[in-house]
This record gives sequence, C-alpha cells and structure tokens, in this order.
Amino acid sequence: MAEYGTRWLDAEEQQTWRAFLWTTRLLNETLERQLQRDSGLPHTYYVILAMLSEAPGRALTMTELAAVVRSSPSRLSHAVNRLEEAGWVRRAKHPDDRRTTIAELTDEGFAVLEAAAPGHVEAVRRHLFDPLSREDVLRLREILRTLLAHLDPDGAGSPDIFGPCDAADAADGSDCAEDGDDGGRSGCPAC
Repeated sequence: MAEYGTRWLDAEEQQTWRAFLWTTRLLNETLERQLQRDSGLPHTYYVILAMLSEAPGRALTMTELAAVVRSSPSRLSHAVNRLEEAGWVRRAKHPDDRRTTIAELTDEGFAVLEAAAPGHVEAVRRHLFDPLSREDVLRLREILRTLLAHLDPDGAGSPDIFGPCDAADAADGSDCAEDGDDGGRSGCPAC
C-alpha cells in the first residue's frame, strides 16, 4: 500500500542511486580484496592504522579514533583488540584522566602500514581517480562533502575527515587550516 506524500525517485535519481550503490559496493570490495591479498589486512584495520599514523604522536583517544573512523565504540574496541594482539597498536590509560584510553600506533604497526600503503594507494588511484579528470575529482569531493555534512553535521567540519589540506585546497577556498598546516600528517605513509 503506497503512502501519500512518498517522494519516489524519478528515472534520473534512480539511475544515480543505483550507480552510486553499485560503484561504492564494488570499490569497497575491490579495495578490501587488494589489502587482504597483498597485506593480509582488512580495510577497516588499514584505516585505523592510517588515522593513527596521521595523529600527533601517532595516538588518539579511543573516542577520537571512533569519531575519525566513523565506528561505534564497541566495533572499534574489537578491531583495536585484534591490532593490539598483533602488536600494531598499544592501548594505555590517559595520564591525566584514567577513564580515558589512548590508542597508539606502534613502530611495528607503522611498518605494517608503510608496507601496505603503496599497493593500497595504487588501487585507490587506479579504481577511483584514474578514470576521472581533475575537474571530476574536485566535483566529486564537493558532492561528498555536501553529503557528509548532511549525514554527520557534527563531524563534517573536522579537518581529520578530509585529511591534510594542501596548496590546492587553500587556492580553491576549501576548508583547511588558515596557515596551511596539515598537522604534521604529510609524512603519513597512507597518503
């Protein structure tokens, strides 16, 4: 039984929705397969290691890390348990607040990330960026920023969401630190 007032998708919206749905599914599956095949890492673990590598001192509170990787605390805790068992992440209580747990990327975890990053970045480039023109990439970025701001209005303004800014961001007026500082993340092997 149809509800009155349902805003059904028109043909163009339906085509766009399906293209988005299948593209994101196939891209995620492709990146997951590449990381598992080449590095034995699930994509989720790679993202956690990458975000820690970009953080000052390679450490974030578990709450900060959950926000950056868009994960529930329980799901993140499970993943960090596995990374800790592998010796790639270390958890410790915050020295000033024993209720807060800090996750820190170990040197071994950084080495794993460094080894995995070239293949992963090449797969991202090959499957996401190479088929697009530079103008397409910039339009896609703005579309995704708009959607993220709608879906997560509290977190969309965080610079960690979009990674380090560069001269191109500053030149086109995009959100980034006024002084162009990328928070020391430019050395991140995942970038």
